[in-house]
Amino acid sequence: MAMNSGEWLTIIEAAKLSGYHPESIRELIRQGKIKARKFSIVYQVDRESLLAYIEKAQAVGEKRGRKPLK
Repeated sequence: MAMNSGEWLTIIEAAKLSGYHPESIRELIRQGKIKARKFSIVYQVDRESLLAYIEKAQAVGEKRGRKPLK
């Protein structure tokens, strides 16, 4: 199965596309919320998985950043 060159993103590319910090992208990978594959020490993020996660987060109104103190 052939893959498009735009199908997989580096952590930095995924961060730029999503607006998330690179460490947040890594955390989403660890939590299994976005699909990724690891080559040696470098992760590649599935673009479609990332875009689907962003769309879902926006649909439920998930806010990024610190939560307000109660």
